[in-house]
Formats: sequence, C-alpha cells, structure tokens
Amino acid sequence: MQEGKRLSPKRWFILPKWELLPDEIRKESVRPYYDALCKRKAGLFFKRIFDVFTASVMLILLGIPMLVIAIMIKCDSKGPVFFRQERVTAYGAKFKIHKFRTMVNNAESIGTSVTVGNDSRITKVGNMLRDHRLDEFPQIFDVLSGNMSFVGTRPEVVKYVNRYTDEMNATLLLPAGITSIASIEFKDEADILEKYENTDEGYVNEVLPAKMKYNLKSVKEFGFFKDIGVLFKTIAAVF
Repeated sequence: MQEGKRLSPKRWFILPKWELLPDEIRKESVRPYYDALCKRKAGLFFKRIFDVFTASVMLILLGIPMLVIAIMIKCDSKGPVFFRQERVTAYGAKFKIHKFRTMVNNAESIGTSVTVGNDSRITKVGNMLRDHRLDEFPQIFDVLSGNMSFVGTRPEVVKYVNRYTDEMNATLLLPAGITSIASIEFKDEADILEKYENTDEGYVNEVLPAKMKYNLKSVKEFGFFKDIGVLFKTIAAVF
C-alpha cells in the first residue's frame, strides 16, 4: 500500500481521490464501484453520522446487558471476555475486531478461522450468544472508532482477503460492517461449511464468491436508506 498509507480507514466517509487508493484496490475492475460511490458522497456522510449516533445510544442501552454477558462468559469457561482477531476494513487497513468470546480460549490453534455446524470449540454460553448474534454487541466499539459500520461487508481475516480477486477488492472501498444482505442470506454459513472436508478451501472457493456477489452489488448500489433497510431485515432475520 504505497500511496494508500496516507489514507485513514477511519475517514472512509470522505471518499479519497482515485490516485490515492492502495495499489491493490486501484484496479480497472474496481473503478465502476468507485465511480458509483462518488455519486453518493452525501449518503456516505450521513451513514457515518447515523453510525456514531446509533452506536452511542446502543452503548448506553446495552451497557448493563453486556456486563451480564461478560460475567456469564467468565463463569462458563476460562479465557478473556472478548475475542480479538485481526481483520481487514476500508482500504485494506487491519484492525482487531471486538466480539464476545464464544469458543474455548485456544480455538484458533485447534481449528480453522471459520466455524462449522456443531463446532466442538463453541462453549455453552457461546452457543446461545451465536444463536441470537449477541456476540456481535461489542462491535459497537469498532463502529464508534470508525473501523466498522453497522452495514457493510463482514470483515475477513487477512488470509481470506489475500485470496480476493481484483473485483472483490471493491468491497474495501467501504468499511467492514456488522451486518449485510450477504450475512442474512448466509446466516446458516456454519452448517453449509460442515459438508466440506477442507473448510478453508470450501469457504474460499464456494462460500466467499457467493457472498461477494451480494457484497459487490451492495457497494455499486449503495444508498443510505438501503442500509437502513438492511438493518430492519437483519432484525427480522434474528427474531
């Protein structure tokens, strides 16, 4: 990322000039997505305003419930309350995501980076949190910091981003998100991956490309009110 080093992923809502984008994003297959976003600069600004306001309100409302969840996690298994893992967000920048820990403490050393159905690494409390997506609550901190948005492509680990095609890099024009249409459509992703003998390859070759079709469409057709619609669809899917 030579010239891209000057970009701050936390200021994604101010779309930079094309020539300032990192080399791996500044591809011809990405240009149509960039041009589409250039026509939605006001929407990007309001998206950030919405993120900050909503995350602030949620932090106040969810403070006590999150404290209760933290206590449950500590009582259920050994290890930290939060799961911190390096993910990729806008312009290919790396950050450590905040999630409630739902697996045993050494989960990454005894399995893949993606979770399959009936994964033995998931704790009892973790299973409950995953069922209702409560493990995502701490990502409010990532939204407030600017590393994430409420709606956007789910943040992938570095090894999966390294397998992106040039066009897939268009999703890095916007910050990673807590939810998306792809997340809703693939809410049973863990069960889908269970059929693959090599989970990582199954994810990269089959699941990821399928999800990216939704993610790329969301970037090209970005709209502030469309994002609001995705949030309502997510709430409906959870319940």
